Amino acid sequence: MFKFEKLGDKMFDQSFIELAVNKFAKRHPGFKDLDFKIESIGDSKASMRLPYSQKFVGDPTTGSLHGGVITTLLDTVCGMCVMTTVRKFSPIATIDLRVDYLRPTKPDVDVIASVECYHLTKSVAFLRGYAYLDDEGKEEVAHVTGSFMLNTKGPSFAPTSRFSSLLTGGK
Repeated sequence: MFKFEKLGDKMFDQSFIELAVNKFAKRHPGFKDLDFKIESIGDSKASMRLPYSQKFVGDPTTGSLHGGVITTLLDTVCGMCVMTTVRKFSPIATIDLRVDYLRPTKPDVDVIASVECYHLTKSVAFLRGYAYLDDEGKEEVAHVTGSFMLNTKGPSFAPTSRFSSLLTGGK
C-alpha cells in the first residue's frame, strides 16, 4: 500500500491515482452507487466520469439525466480536487455549491466533470469547473463554483486503526 506522505513529486502518477481509488473512491458512496470513474488528477485539478445509465434518467421522454446526479458528480469531483490540492485525504465539508444548468444531457452519452481549485486559504478551498457531454461536441451541461471547509470533523476516507475500532465498538 502506498503512503500518501511519501509520494512527494510523484503525487499525480499512477501511484497516486491508485491511492485515490483505494482511499477515496472505494469509501465514497458516489463511486459505488453512481459508478463514478476518476478520469484525471493533476495539480489542483481533477475530473470524473459519470457513465450514462437509464436508472439516472430524470426525463423519460428525452433520456436526459436527473440534475441531482450531475450535482452529486460535481460535488464529488470538487472534493477529490480539494484533496489533491491540499495533498492529503482528510475530512472536508461543502460550504457552498452553486450549479448552473445550461442544457439537458443526451441519451447514451457519458458526462465528464472537470474542476480546478483556483484559490486556497488555511481553512477554505475555492473551486470552479463544468460538466460536459463526452461526445463530438463536448457541450457543457453545467457550470459549478464551490467553497469547501478544510480539516472538518466529518468522516475520514482513511482507514481507522484496529485500536480505534476497538474503542468505538467498530463504528
